[in-house]
Amino acid sequence: MSEQWDKIRRRFQDLEHELSRPDLFTNPQNAKLVTREHARLREILEIHDTLQKVRGQIIDNEAMLHGEEGGDDLEFREMVEDELTRLSEREAELVKKLQLLLVPPDPNDDRNIIIEIRAGTGGEEAALFAGDLLRMYTRYAEQRGWRLEHLDMSSAERGGVKDVVFSLQGELVYRYMRHESGVHRVQRVPVTESSGRIHTSAATVAVLPEAEEVEIDLPAEDIRIDVYRSSGPGGQSVNTTDSAVRITHIPTGVVVTCQDEKSQHKNKAKALRILRARILEMLQQQEHEKQSAERRTQVGSGDRSERIRTYNFPQNRVTDHRIHLTLHSLDRVMEGEIDPIIDALVEHTLQERLKESGAAGALKPS
Repeated sequence: MSEQWDKIRRRFQDLEHELSRPDLFTNPQNAKLVTREHARLREILEIHDTLQKVRGQIIDNEAMLHGEEGGDDLEFREMVEDELTRLSEREAELVKKLQLLLVPPDPNDDRNIIIEIRAGTGGEEAALFAGDLLRMYTRYAEQRGWRLEHLDMSSAERGGVKDVVFSLQGELVYRYMRHESGVHRVQRVPVTESSGRIHTSAATVAVLPEAEEVEIDLPAEDIRIDVYRSSGPGGQSVNTTDSAVRITHIPTGVVVTCQDEKSQHKNKAKALRILRARILEMLQQQEHEKQSAERRTQVGSGDRSERIRTYNFPQNRVTDHRIHLTLHSLDRVMEGEIDPIIDALVEHTLQERLKESGAAGALKPS
């Protein structure tokens, strides 16, 4: 596979030349892309060179072990075997790092995201479960060091939420959260159930990569903005002023409402962020549907109507149906310890994309 590495090295040299051009930074967006790719390829080549050295050491140690030098000296053989074990572990570690780097990055990986959670079938219990999901993601974001910002929320009468919209900002937040889109099903005894009967309810989650203003242009003639009085809790001024905002994107029919803030200006700004994210998702989904190869690399369809996970409280069990993963630690999952699920989904996606890109072949010994 030396041709693949020669190609990578040539591309790296081209980027080195481009970075030396004084006019590169006259286009900040292009400079950002060039700088990012250069850093990625430099890391790939450094790890690859280290991997080759480690593999050379493995060959040398195996030769010593099986050659005349090994002989009957048990202490020497044990020392060489220990070194081989260490080198093999190091080799596996480097291969894993290269796998992550060789797969072409998803253009959305570095984006912040907007998450929408909506209570589905199940009435009050569905609203309570939607609130539980919000708490779960909040705890997970705290563990990751991500910043969470509430954009809009409609509370239910007996606790929980009818729907909530919030943003997450942080490193690779889209990569780790992208597979949460879909229907989350819960099986448990509702607090309102006196007979102890298990009910099944659901909530839907949508994960939207957040769009920059320059990416999604919203001409004034394409949007209709209506203001009205908020109907939810939030203080004396909420229900007495026209602070709530409804924005309709006329070309697509997408409608966004926001009433979480007392300020009409703040609600409008938040609604525009959500609108841009929804339009960006719509455009990207249309593009994905044209590219069958891209669709094969997705875990599930990403469709909000697809049932992706079941949370069974009586059995303390959570099951992700897309990768057939079952954990008997639902209590910890609901406290935000969802790394085992997230990591398995990311790993599954990585392996599928490795197959599609043919990058796995580049990791074979040269």
